[in-house]
Amino acid sequence: MSESKPTLHREQIAGMNIHYIMWSFDYFLDVQQRLGFESIELWCAEPHVTLDHTGYFEAEVLAKKAADRGLRYRTLCPENVVYPWQYCARKPLHEQRSLAYFKHGIELAEVLGCDRMSINSGWGDWDEDREEAWKRSREHLSILAEYAGEHGLVLTMESLRPEESNLVTTVSDAKRMIDEVASPYLQPMVDTTAMGVAGETLEDWFAAFGDGAIHEMHFIDGDPYGHLVWGDGKHDMDAFVATLNAHGFDGMLGQEITDGRYYDDPAAADAKNMAAFEKYLID
Repeated sequence: MSESKPTLHREQIAGMNIHYIMWSFDYFLDVQQRLGFESIELWCAEPHVTLDHTGYFEAEVLAKKAADRGLRYRTLCPENVVYPWQYCARKPLHEQRSLAYFKHGIELAEVLGCDRMSINSGWGDWDEDREEAWKRSREHLSILAEYAGEHGLVLTMESLRPEESNLVTTVSDAKRMIDEVASPYLQPMVDTTAMGVAGETLEDWFAAFGDGAIHEMHFIDGDPYGHLVWGDGKHDMDAFVATLNAHGFDGMLGQEITDGRYYDDPAAADAKNMAAFEKYLID
């Protein structure tokens, strides 16, 4: 008997606006609608979303723009790598403003009807003791997880690459942090680029956390670096989707496409990307 064909549901594929940074938000949403996306992972940064340590803004406008096109925000991703806020901020004022920023992100996610907000561990200063930075990250994530629970959301934490963080960069790091925070409102999230850079597999993540524990991924091609459109890297898409099926994964697959090669024509990148998914879609 032949093996069953790998399958996905269309609503699992979440378009993301991060590579549309030089384009209007309306243009991004129009492209997603035209290409057949149903779900959006909303990257929160200008010129599309105004979110900072003082609050969130224009939520009603954002909600209407998506609803008018039959799109749904499923996950919110507050910018935190190139912007001044991060989850392990050390300086007291930086810490205060970062926590306020992420709390406002949680509030915006709730207002927009998102199920989750994607996060990471942040990073400690490279010249401080890693365990001290770890404790600070754990404390901040505990605060934010409790706040997310109060607002009906779950935080999903991805690993980062070693160039981005000295804290959670592997599946074992992610397991340790989630176990130590020990909150039902903090769950693991796979980023296939960080996973590939660490020399890990999807099987490693399912083995670490168990089936039913992972509900969201940044599911992109890579070399292993790159955050690439499917077909531009070296990952085996058939094998990846088959692994998702084998473990009963039915969560969101955010398309976090960040490579600068796509900035000039993000619509063409998304068209190529969605075409790669079409053969798996059963609805």
